[in-house]
Amino acid sequence: MGRERPDAVFVSVTPFLNGRRVQLAQLSAFYRLPAVYAVRDYVEVGGLMSYGSDIVDSYRQAGLYVGRILKGAKVADLPVMQSNKLELVINAQTARMLGITLPSSLLSRADLVID
Repeated sequence: MGRERPDAVFVSVTPFLNGRRVQLAQLSAFYRLPAVYAVRDYVEVGGLMSYGSDIVDSYRQAGLYVGRILKGAKVADLPVMQSNKLELVINAQTARMLGITLPSSLLSRADLVID
C-alpha cells in the first residue's frame, strides 16, 4: 500500500484476509486509503465500507438447506443456492478521518451506518 499508492483498495473474501481484517483496516487508515470490503466485519473494526452478501441471511439459507437434507431430500436434487440479499455498511467515523464526505444519498441507502 505504501509503495504502490493506489487510489483505493477493494478487499475480497478469503480466509487469509479475513483473519487479518483488523490489520488491513489499520493499514488502510495509516496510508489514508479508502477501502471497500466484501463483508461487514471489516467495517465493524474500522474499515470504510462494505458491500456484499448478508452473512446472517446466508446462514439462514444454509440452515434451511440442511433442514431439507435432514428431512430426506437428496442433495443431488436440491438447487444450488446463492445469497440474494446484499448489504451496504458504512463507517462514517472512518470516512471523516480520511477526509471523505459521503453523499447523503449513499448514507440513506446504507443498511447500517456506524458512527
